[in-house]
Amino acid sequence: MKKTKPKYNQIIEAAVEVIAENGYHASQVSKIAKKAGVADGTIYLYFKNKEDILVSVFEEKMGQFIERIIESIQEMKSASSKLLTLIEMHFRQLAGNYHLAIVTQLELRQSNAALRFQINNVLKPYLAVMDGIVKEGMSDCTFRNDLNVHLVRQMVFGTLDEIVTNWVMKEGKYDLVSQAPIVHDLLINGLSGKE
Repeated sequence: MKKTKPKYNQIIEAAVEVIAENGYHASQVSKIAKKAGVADGTIYLYFKNKEDILVSVFEEKMGQFIERIIESIQEMKSASSKLLTLIEMHFRQLAGNYHLAIVTQLELRQSNAALRFQINNVLKPYLAVMDGIVKEGMSDCTFRNDLNVHLVRQMVFGTLDEIVTNWVMKEGKYDLVSQAPIVHDLLINGLSGKE
């Protein structure tokens, strides 16, 4: 079955809602099927099991998100503006879909080691984008030239991840996207090495 079929997308969207509302472990395939408006058996035409649904949710949403980021920063000239765009888009993606934020920030963390490994593989292209921005900033002197790229990427991703998790835990009661310029400023000033 092709993943472009409407039912595939219906199931993905339904899974995000069901998992966010019930938690991953309490989200039976039958609940996802009911929410998607399909028969239980239809789910198995597209997915092997519940774990496959969760990974597919992440692949779909993260894949689209990475494509949009790459497209948005392609023409930008400075590492600083690329980083700001990445931060804004990261926050906007999750602020725009609270259920998805719950799934990515809370439910994915509770999955087993094999699932987390698959999810980490999905994240690799996003982390590569971050690496590219850091390297570019080092070569154009926006950032210090003695940075450990891997460590900086962990720091940037960890910062964004923790800010979104905090926003989810506070039930999205404040404007997440408005935090982007502040976070950008803190990161840029820390990475530039300028006093």
